[in-house]
Amino acid sequence: MSVIKPFRAYRPRPELAGQVASFPYDVLSSSEARELARGNPVSFLHVCKPEIDLDPAIDVHDDRVYARGRENLRRLIADGVLVRDASPALYVYQQRMGDHVQAGLVALCSVREYEQDLIKKHEHTRPDKEDDRTRHVTEANANAEPVFLAYRARKEIDRIVDAVRARPPAYDFAATDGIGHALWVISDPAEVAALVRLFAELPALYVADGHHRTAAAARHGKRMRAAHLGGRGDEPYESFMAVVFPHDQLKILDYNRVVKDLNGLSPEQFLAKIAERFIVGPGEAVTPAAPRRFGMFLGGKWHRLEARPGTYPADDPIRGLDVSILQDNLLAPILGIADPRKDQRIDFVGGIRGLGELEKRCREGWAVAFAMHPTSLDELMRVADAGVVMPPKSTWFEPKLRSGLTVNLLDEA
Repeated sequence: MSVIKPFRAYRPRPELAGQVASFPYDVLSSSEARELARGNPVSFLHVCKPEIDLDPAIDVHDDRVYARGRENLRRLIADGVLVRDASPALYVYQQRMGDHVQAGLVALCSVREYEQDLIKKHEHTRPDKEDDRTRHVTEANANAEPVFLAYRARKEIDRIVDAVRARPPAYDFAATDGIGHALWVISDPAEVAALVRLFAELPALYVADGHHRTAAAARHGKRMRAAHLGGRGDEPYESFMAVVFPHDQLKILDYNRVVKDLNGLSPEQFLAKIAERFIVGPGEAVTPAAPRRFGMFLGGKWHRLEARPGTYPADDPIRGLDVSILQDNLLAPILGIADPRKDQRIDFVGGIRGLGELEKRCREGWAVAFAMHPTSLDELMRVADAGVVMPPKSTWFEPKLRSGLTVNLLDEA
């Protein structure tokens, strides 16, 4: 089953929603966040990137940073910028990016289900980032930013969410990047109960984006449970805030690669080695239209690569992924990049930047770039269902959730 719970969110006053809403903590550098929040004291960046209010020389993991985040969140509440709903509710959060629209349900999800792998992962987490997010949860005693989850779509859930979206929203605004955001409050007990029942019939949820936030919520819950000698199981720390989307509405963009050098090979030698494992032909600056195909920018022009049959196990949920095919057949054996997590000769470029960014990188000195076909939600869930994890930088979700539209304080039931 998949447990979801309504909660009494703290939300911006409607006239302030667009000013409060911010990019999540991991999308911007500290300097970018400082610039975006300049002149806007109610931006949620003051909560999720609190170092922007301190001397830039202070380390982002300094105790003063976490303390300022808590202080800024409490200030937004004390000043009436964020106001708590009178009764528990679920929330529909819709995003619009061009012609693409996705609508998810904001709810509390279960820490224990995450611990039991009923909320499934597809990425490894880094201990240092887990430590950082755990500090934020613990110091603020809040889920300040939601986790991005997915579920296998069900028409019965769609019908309720669509009926809610037919009503006037609580918020509806376009952010500075042109992406539209709207929020509806579901406070009717019958609608809430119906959604809770339908989610209870789902066998699992999937972490789409926010593995470190989910892991941090679990660490905080485990720590608090131990401090309270187990507790009842329904304490605020046993849940975390998430936006849960149907898988068929989500958009994964390509996550492309650039490499600094050709590992001592000339361009001609490099192409000859690639041809042993890929069919190589002239290409153009387009995202590959199908799996097992890649774009390669080398020497000022595009090439098309297609993996030769037999060079990958198509039925393996990991080694059959495009990112693994490129890694196993080109990046490691030809370019000598054995560990893309650590090798400084490789970098990763989110598809939101476009293929022009790959050409730009090569003009700036990078030797070769690779355009990827986007990983699919079906592939992501197949990996998670198998209990394994994807290679690094396999998925880039767009649009990104905006932070600050709902906040869940853990010291209030």
